[in-house]
Amino acid sequence: MTPQVRAPRKRLLMPTIRTTRTRPTIRVTTPTRATRTRTRLTQTRTRPTRVSSLVRAVDPVSTEEFLAEHWEQRPLVVARDEEERFHDLLSVADVERLLCSGGLRQPAFRLVKAGEKIDAASYTTSIPWRPAPFSGTAEIGRVLGEFDAGATLVLQGLHLYWPPLAEFCRTLEGELGHSAQANAYFTPRDAQGLPVHHDTHDVFSLQVSGEKRWLVYEPALELPLKDQRYKPEHGGPGETVHDVTLKSGDALYLPRGWLHEAATSSTDSLHITVGVNVYTWLDAFKAALDDCADDLEFRHLPAGEPDELVERLRARLEPEQVARRQRRRLVRTRRPILDGQLGQLRTLDALTLDTLLERRQTVLFDLDGLTLAFEGKELSFPGSVEESIAFAAATVGPFTPAQLPGDLDDESRLVLVRRLVREGFLRISEAAPRSGEDAEG
Repeated sequence: MTPQVRAPRKRLLMPTIRTTRTRPTIRVTTPTRATRTRTRLTQTRTRPTRVSSLVRAVDPVSTEEFLAEHWEQRPLVVARDEEERFHDLLSVADVERLLCSGGLRQPAFRLVKAGEKIDAASYTTSIPWRPAPFSGTAEIGRVLGEFDAGATLVLQGLHLYWPPLAEFCRTLEGELGHSAQANAYFTPRDAQGLPVHHDTHDVFSLQVSGEKRWLVYEPALELPLKDQRYKPEHGGPGETVHDVTLKSGDALYLPRGWLHEAATSSTDSLHITVGVNVYTWLDAFKAALDDCADDLEFRHLPAGEPDELVERLRARLEPEQVARRQRRRLVRTRRPILDGQLGQLRTLDALTLDTLLERRQTVLFDLDGLTLAFEGKELSFPGSVEESIAFAAATVGPFTPAQLPGDLDDESRLVLVRRLVREGFLRISEAAPRSGEDAEG
């Protein structure tokens, strides 16, 4: 079928700046076998720590300065002379492979164009198959035709299926304590994908290739909630706060609610948007109120003054309790990142007391005595393995089953580590992927 090609695009006219704008500061960087006898904790060689995702985004601004002066407060623009800084996360060649493979399906992608609504039915198809069709599949020719006519290709939810960005987001989650997600925007030259809008999550925009001009305005609705998407009735953009062109390797941080729009010039542009879904006081109050369900006083009809109930609720909002509930929700809602897991399972039969193991660096976990919680599961263990579990959870670098402390015999040590490998908490170092496994640097 002949692809539908839209009329040639016109060069976009960006708004005139009405007052003297605030320019961002330009930052430049250069780029013995154990026996049944009780085993003591031993120091092992450590593996290099995964590079901080937050540092990759904001460096050379320190994380302390970022959290104190920008996080949830005001934008940050970081310009660098480092074109390939984010190429390992997603490249233009990667985007082309994803699209042209023929397997791209909604909702993993969509097309957007400022000032125009593009019907998904015009660039997707349903491929007959049994027992169910491959619906929402990209019609490559039509997608390319729309792209050539000025539409932006959006790759959505990349943290769910693209390992480098899954690992980047997981590291950022561990650093900030909030869930993260990733989309990518591939925009043709002289085009604009989205009109002025705000996001309901905080955003790190990482410019991968080409360049894009961003206009940033003060919020019309401060710190919007997830269901408070931008509407014209919230108010239009005011004076421009930042007018900046991001080049490959540059980054932009926007707190949720800040209005913005972006457009390309004479080059195609690829940027990654990493969104952070912040756990707010509203979430903390809702979680604390849910905890009140076991308090009989909250189950009565709402008659009289609620002063005593307010105090009971206040007692559940101590900082330690708020932090515990926030952490619990984060840890228990993470999806597993199991790169190379099939090979791991096939290697278990050859596991010995001298096999090098390591905790998966993408695992966020809580260990409460004999209960290990991570990635939506809770594993309970007998008291005899308490020291061994604590050691496996606390050790950053490689270790062997023979080094597990406690009173376990050799076979029990092997049984324990096999289970932790099957569950995706540990992995066998020798069986781990050798290329791009950690997206470091």
